[in-house]
Amino acid sequence: MQFEVVIGLEVHAQLNTKTKIFCSCPTSFGDEPNTNVCEVCLGLPGALPVLNKEVVKKAIALGTAINATINQKSIFNRKNYFYPDLPKGYQISQFEIPIVENGEIVIDFEDGSKKRIGVTRAHLEEDAGKNIHHGSVSHVDLNRAGTPLLEIVSEPDMRSAEEAVLYLKKLHAILRYLDISDANMQEGSFRCDANVSIRPKGDTKLYTRAEIKNLNSFKFIQKAIEYEVARQSEAWEDGVYEREVVQETRLYDTEKNETRSMRGKEDSAEYRYFPDPDLLPVLIPDAMLAECIQIPELPDQKRDRLVCEYGIKEYDANVITSSVEMAHFYETMIREGAGAKNSVTWLTVELLARLNHGLTLSTSPIDAVKLAQLVKRIEDGTISGKAAKEVLDYLMEHEISVDEAIETLGLKQVSDDGAILAIIDAIISSNADKVTEYRSGKDKLFGFFVGQTMKESKGAANPTKVNELLKSRLDV
Repeated sequence: MQFEVVIGLEVHAQLNTKTKIFCSCPTSFGDEPNTNVCEVCLGLPGALPVLNKEVVKKAIALGTAINATINQKSIFNRKNYFYPDLPKGYQISQFEIPIVENGEIVIDFEDGSKKRIGVTRAHLEEDAGKNIHHGSVSHVDLNRAGTPLLEIVSEPDMRSAEEAVLYLKKLHAILRYLDISDANMQEGSFRCDANVSIRPKGDTKLYTRAEIKNLNSFKFIQKAIEYEVARQSEAWEDGVYEREVVQETRLYDTEKNETRSMRGKEDSAEYRYFPDPDLLPVLIPDAMLAECIQIPELPDQKRDRLVCEYGIKEYDANVITSSVEMAHFYETMIREGAGAKNSVTWLTVELLARLNHGLTLSTSPIDAVKLAQLVKRIEDGTISGKAAKEVLDYLMEHEISVDEAIETLGLKQVSDDGAILAIIDAIISSNADKVTEYRSGKDKLFGFFVGQTMKESKGAANPTKVNELLKSRLDV
């Protein structure tokens, strides 16, 4: 039987405010456990929450970026459940009226096609703390409790793990371009829950979905979804679908590459939502809305501008704009005078290939200015493209300028006509028979003369000059 996959994603993005959503405790990561807490974080009697205005501004920015409706009136609710890292016994979230709803994200495939993924809603809420397990002992760190989150809920519009990853990468880039979240997956500030179900091809009914919880890397998200699809498909074909595929929350084991049951999945009624009596409705004034919808250039807009302004391929522009760091790096190279197309190659192919052992563009020993200088030295004929790779390798290990590296390695091209002609004349003189053959019509021998000239110059001769001067000597 042929199955269709149905995927909806819930993303929790931590907003990059300095303080928590309802108190003035810092949101810094990695501090000593239970030091960034107060009466509000701990849910002590009499402690009242006060909404952080900045989280509202950041939510409006996201709503604008995804072409969503921004509700100028929204309400905070209490979501009731018990868990050790939730000291109040409830989470403050938004239920009936979220701040953002009915948006969209457009994903791009390698073949140039596009697909619209609906975004049901994006609502504000507070994060819970963190349970830390050591064998049979568990600890609770409440530093994260009260950290502001945007929960971004998609429509079940994705039909493959590939589409899910493309959606997440686009959303991740948008958050970073807006500078409303660092979206650091390793630190848990961009976490994804995947709701996965299957149905026979042609069926429009939504069947039982399993929720895979707290996925924090694009690679594992894809693997978890693929495993879950295979599990459900096998259960259907074996006739045990209704028994084995139930509405539940599952965890993904990265070592075994499998999902396993964690707990039954609650319905919204079980959370007993009701408006939080300690918080008034959020009312966004027109002036504040007008201010917050002024957002920076987004990935798709930047991609289209780069294609139009610099004449680069759309595929290359998609790669460059996939992260805000790479886009800034590339545009800095252009401002420094490097050619647009050569900059694409030396950034996306040469430099990225050398960033290993945890290095990123922001921690690379070669910044945009230095890489632009290297590209300019290729373009002005100072060094060849082959020699530039040696220079780049050297610069990864040594903190010196591009010109100093070229001098140290002795890779500067010879472009002096007299020096190159002296080599060419000597080669022609010692290969008179081949000169005769070339002039009688054996054009392929031209490559022989180029090779001999480059060999005699030990690769230092400018290839463009060599071709030009050889033509002048042989074509007489």
